[in-house]
Amino acid sequence: MRNVQVLDCTLRDGGRIIDCEFGDKTISDMAKDLTLAGVDIIEMGFLRAPDIFHYKSGYTFFNDASEMKPFIPSDRKGTMYVAFIDFNMYDFSQLANCDGSSITGIRVGFTKEQFTTQRNEIRQALRQIKEKGYKLFVQGVNSLAYSDKELLELIDVINEAEPYSYGIVDTYGAMYLEDMVHFYELVDYNLASDICIDVHSHNNFQSSFAFAQEIIKLANGKRNIILDATLNGMGKGAGNLNTELIIDYLVRKKNSDYDTDRILDCIDKYLVPLKNRCTWGYSVPAFMAGIYKSHPNNVIYLTEKYRLNSKDIKYILSGIEETVRQRYDYDNIQRIYRTYNENLTDDRECVRKLYERMKDRRILILAPGRTISAFHDEIEAYIRINNPIVISVNFVPESLKCDWYFYANTIHWERICDGIGHEKCIVSSNIHVNTEGAFIVNYSSLIEEDSMLYDNSTIMLLNLLKRVEVSEICIAGFDGLKENGENYIDSHMFPNTVKEISVAETNREVRRLYEQYKNKVLHKIKVWIVTPSIYERGNNDEKF
Repeated sequence: MRNVQVLDCTLRDGGRIIDCEFGDKTISDMAKDLTLAGVDIIEMGFLRAPDIFHYKSGYTFFNDASEMKPFIPSDRKGTMYVAFIDFNMYDFSQLANCDGSSITGIRVGFTKEQFTTQRNEIRQALRQIKEKGYKLFVQGVNSLAYSDKELLELIDVINEAEPYSYGIVDTYGAMYLEDMVHFYELVDYNLASDICIDVHSHNNFQSSFAFAQEIIKLANGKRNIILDATLNGMGKGAGNLNTELIIDYLVRKKNSDYDTDRILDCIDKYLVPLKNRCTWGYSVPAFMAGIYKSHPNNVIYLTEKYRLNSKDIKYILSGIEETVRQRYDYDNIQRIYRTYNENLTDDRECVRKLYERMKDRRILILAPGRTISAFHDEIEAYIRINNPIVISVNFVPESLKCDWYFYANTIHWERICDGIGHEKCIVSSNIHVNTEGAFIVNYSSLIEEDSMLYDNSTIMLLNLLKRVEVSEICIAGFDGLKENGENYIDSHMFPNTVKEISVAETNREVRRLYEQYKNKVLHKIKVWIVTPSIYERGNNDEKF
């Protein structure tokens, strides 16, 4: 056995980004190519209880070890094949005996909370795995959650269980090099000498490759270690240690005999096509997820859906209990965001002043669609003839004079707030930066609670104009989204949507909100869109 072993977990941890749906041929071919490349350990996927995920062809969620057998090469060439079990997601009593024809190792992961509350059950599960004849790999999820004292208690249980390996796991990609060194040295000193130390890191801080090199140096041939990696670093958010990087390092620096070219071929054959379906790798959201020890989807959702700045994300995440923010719950993060934004302010005086200026007036809303440019001359003519109050939404038009500027988004507000007179700005109360002198209106009074797109800025402005009793509202630049992404007059703009719904669904929902608004103000306020828009029925291809 090599002193340093590489465990490729592409089919398991890498697969989470595509719900482990690789397709049977890819699963089989990848396992074969990784074997021929000399990878020491290949993780074939998850073992899950049938009531959690019933095995389906093409997926690497399995219910029984026998289901992995067809994907394992007949000539194993010394490679070990393993599966991963999340504690409480499998009935260990149903685990089949290891007969050597399928996987021969089981990796079991559990959280600190589970270790604290279900220690005896975990002990029993570890015994059962060994009694069934499998090599036992233990992964203590999120090592950073343990104090040194708590970690030593865990190591006592690990030594008692006598597994093949124990894993230091940087679940949220939050470790710095000194953290990893500290954990390694603490574990190395206290763990039985015949147990491998497994290191599983995530690349939020782009440190996984450095971790691997440092662990090899610390092991110094005296402790057997396992380094978890995935092809091209495939994995949730920032991904994992790259298999090709650590393989090449071991070949060039440690005289190992892995086949680097075959690993690179694997990436070309299996990973490049997958990148058409999903993305992974370093990003600012992944970096922030590492900082706040949060599930990356929480940060991605807050940045992509709401386009919050880092200060807002910090305040939101820091206000969530750590164990809660380590899970992703769309409904929860949306509730937290709404709570954060419901910075109730007494806006009665602001609304009164707006009422005095706008009551019974004709309003022209300039939304930031590209028709603002295409129909610029016609819009100017409309303003000259009708003398409306002109209000822009989240942007400052370059060549159209506005009476007011409405902002309901922090990112857009921060771009202009230092260069514009606040006395002509109407800002919703979810914005917390540099709003002195602006008219602040309650965010919660403007949103549409029953919609996934409840904080669409143009709809929010319409709701405000209803409160100040204007007589007529015409809208320019309220175009709707196109699939090609060329939607806004301002290149810094972005769609107010979420990944969970498509562009077409977003357009349908905004249209619904717009029509709902028109019905609410029927016979009170005339509302119409004056430039081509998919939101106004019959107006898709109309001229101004």
